[in-house]
Amino acid sequence: MNNKKFYTIKEAAEFLGVTPLTLRNWDKNGKFLAGRHPISNYRIYKMEHLETLLKEIDSGDIHHLKISKPKQKSKTVKKLKVRLIEDD
Repeated sequence: MNNKKFYTIKEAAEFLGVTPLTLRNWDKNGKFLAGRHPISNYRIYKMEHLETLLKEIDSGDIHHLKISKPKQKSKTVKKLKVRLIEDD
């Protein structure tokens, strides 16, 4: 991604490796809130918040996320919780 300050839901989802629907659900459920564009009211995301969340996902330190890890061969699925990252 370039040096933009805010990113669309599609760009943010691609960066995080999730779908836009996942981000919409996290926003709707208050787990990872999006900002809103002042004119269009579209969801927008700050890169610093996306980077923080990605680091937490990559490190496995996402107890605050309520998402499932990729399916494993075993029949157990571990769930993770989402925490809210508020705008500065």
